[in-house]
Amino acid sequence: MVRVAKGVTLVVGLGLSGRAICRHLSRLNVPYVVADTRAEPPGLDDFRAAHPGVEIHCGSLTALDLQDVEEVVVSPGLDPRMPGLKSLAEQINPRTGEPRVVGEIALFVRAANAPIAAITGSNAKSTVTTLLGEMAAAAGVNAAVGGNLGTPALDLLASHPHAGLYILELSSFQLETTPHLGASCAAFLNLSEDHLDRHGDMQGYRTAKQRIFIGAQHAVVNADDALTWPEHSVGQLASFSHRPPVNDEWGLAYDNGKLMLMQGTKPWIAVDELTITGQHNYANALATLAMGQALGFAEAPMCSALLAFKGLAHRSEVIARINGVTWVNDTKGTNVGATLAAINGIGASLDGRLILLAGGVGKGADFTPLAKPLNACARLVLLFGLDAPRLAEALKGHVAIQQVDDMTQAMQAAFEIAQPGDCVLLSPACASLDQFANYQERGEVFRRWVQQLAHSIEGEAL
Repeated sequence: MVRVAKGVTLVVGLGLSGRAICRHLSRLNVPYVVADTRAEPPGLDDFRAAHPGVEIHCGSLTALDLQDVEEVVVSPGLDPRMPGLKSLAEQINPRTGEPRVVGEIALFVRAANAPIAAITGSNAKSTVTTLLGEMAAAAGVNAAVGGNLGTPALDLLASHPHAGLYILELSSFQLETTPHLGASCAAFLNLSEDHLDRHGDMQGYRTAKQRIFIGAQHAVVNADDALTWPEHSVGQLASFSHRPPVNDEWGLAYDNGKLMLMQGTKPWIAVDELTITGQHNYANALATLAMGQALGFAEAPMCSALLAFKGLAHRSEVIARINGVTWVNDTKGTNVGATLAAINGIGASLDGRLILLAGGVGKGADFTPLAKPLNACARLVLLFGLDAPRLAEALKGHVAIQQVDDMTQAMQAAFEIAQPGDCVLLSPACASLDQFANYQERGEVFRRWVQQLAHSIEGEAL
């Protein structure tokens, strides 16, 4: 067994976040060693060149004696209860008062000199994080945006040392290893089945997400989803809803014949003025407005940023309109909750019917919640990938189903059956790793195919 020297920090994992942790510790002149459970982590030679002299252990952590280690900082993709770490994760570091096993965000909180706005949820957190960043910029706030989205949080400390606000998207994996966040404003957008292979069950998943509220001055929650309401003590609370607002909460209501984003009785913006569409995006807009207000942003720049916001690539992204059919790329819908949001958000607004393209790696999810909304709005569901048979079993008897070999066959079949007024929606409810490198590649394959189709028949590529 290899003994790790006393007083040294152990960094576990050489992925994107693990390397950011190492860069941060190097800047602080904190002695550290690195471990990765893979025998040959990708980019190992590049890491050695960037960090000469840093000791690296590859393979099982059970081969290391960690009793004298100062602290273990684990990458978010790795379970802190994995073999070799479980006993340490249950111990308290006498120097910090925190568990001896923490994650990157714990280091970030210690080092950050500006307020933190934090966003979590099973779905839409990237949209809200990005939109809040746009609102901050419009309001003249020097904000740095990253975390689970884009730049790792610890790298923001180096790239934006004079930031007046840090806006972070945080996953359940990151929050699980964050003892105390202390956000100026924390939002929990929604909760649906995901990552149960890591957290064990929905309660474990929710408990990890709930950590976003520890020490929060302001909390923003979903009035339509009781599981998002804080279990931890928070300062002020704001909520958003698809329903007309009660008291001072945020919601949707008609004012002078127009559906409006409202706060209490005050109308903010008519939804037909927004570039983003669908009930789910209206909820995202309301959540972001609630956060911006809690953070002290002025109303006018928040509204101008929202009106200009076109949404994110791969998230309910309209690619083209061909022969009266709208083609939408929602490849980032990698779980059932995300796909439900897209179906409900888009399906209700259609003149025609929905044609859903779904399938991939289901991560053990229950697909049955998709059956009822698809029964109400779908013409056909085209299934591909590893868990297509499981999806078919969950949907049979509720909606027409066709199983195909891959997404290209699904797109071709959708083109042949779609009618004017319909929408072809790629929202797989599954991860992509059975047939693609990642969800982005899946979305780009969809985009290129649809754009080529639009060009060939002179459709309107957007």
